[in-house]
Amino acid sequence: MDIRDTILSEQDKIEQQYGVRILHAVESGSRAWGFASPDSDYDVRFVYVRLATDYIRLDEPRDVIEWKLDEVLDINGWDLKKALAQFARGNATLYEWSESPVVYKTTDEWGKIREVSKQYFSEKAAVYHYYGTAMSTWAGYLKEDTVRYKKYFYALRPLLAARYIERFHAVPPVLFDDLMKMDMEPELRSAINDLLEKKKTTTEGEHHPHIPIIRDFIREELQRQKAICDSMPEDRNKDWTALNRCFAEMIDFTV
Repeated sequence: MDIRDTILSEQDKIEQQYGVRILHAVESGSRAWGFASPDSDYDVRFVYVRLATDYIRLDEPRDVIEWKLDEVLDINGWDLKKALAQFARGNATLYEWSESPVVYKTTDEWGKIREVSKQYFSEKAAVYHYYGTAMSTWAGYLKEDTVRYKKYFYALRPLLAARYIERFHAVPPVLFDDLMKMDMEPELRSAINDLLEKKKTTTEGEHHPHIPIIRDFIREELQRQKAICDSMPEDRNKDWTALNRCFAEMIDFTV
């Protein structure tokens, strides 16, 4: 059984054990971003819906399912109600699940949800998310004398995603290669492309000397994106009508 069949089998078990229906299941980590290491695990994320009667229980079930976490598989998911609420808040991670290029399962219902979610994309919330992700990586890993190559990408990708939002005012692509299609300094592009090739043959735990041009870009772009974040107007869509209508339609389907 290959890894995809294993993941699909695990999803079947989830549906049977919890009495739910998975609407959308994807890869969410470095394998979705396109820069997995040889020993990267599989970060599987899914959104599920319960029976309509479960949503009117006084003892409402948990809104997450944490299914498996080992050296190969990291599988967990969110209840539909939680997911729609997070779309309303402009949760950038959920938009990445929705746009992931590695899809294990999807449904027509998720297609409808995806269309509705576009009304709730918040540029400010997304840029803050990507800035915060990159800053956490910088503070936690990129100030040391050596670096694990993977950590560079954990700063580069969110910063390029923030740049994409700045330039195109849209949900950024998930694949790193698509973000790299934007204009950038030739020397930086060359250094990142070289780094991508090196990462394909290095394990996640290996430490290496810093690459000055990449490290300098990350530091300077963090400062620039922080200024952009602070100056952006609040743009969240506070009208829940479309999401409420979508939720009612989805749980009706399961009765």
